[in-house]
Amino acid sequence: MKKNPVNRSSIEPVKVLEGIYRKTLTYNNNVMICLFTLEKEAEIPLHDHLAHQIGYVNKGVIRFITESGEFIAKEGDSYVFDSLEKHGAIIIETAEVIEVFSPTRDDYK
Repeated sequence: MKKNPVNRSSIEPVKVLEGIYRKTLTYNNNVMICLFTLEKEAEIPLHDHLAHQIGYVNKGVIRFITESGEFIAKEGDSYVFDSLEKHGAIIIETAEVIEVFSPTRDDYK
């Protein structure tokens, strides 16, 4: 468990996929917050996970794809993916997003 305070500058990014980088900022057993940097034209394939996912776009533009359709999220927008909801993304403009996962994702610790 990472405890307060944690500054994003003190965390090395982890390459998740080509053009997708994650910094796990802090977490406990129930909730986790991560910062993602997403490069233009990077793609996140359709996937799902047990954790609920809530995100906020600090900058950039992202096309999210779900089994029920697509939507565009841009600077200032927020979004939710429920547990086991399939989702993916195409990065339209280089983006930075903050995402909260509950429960904590063990693979992101």
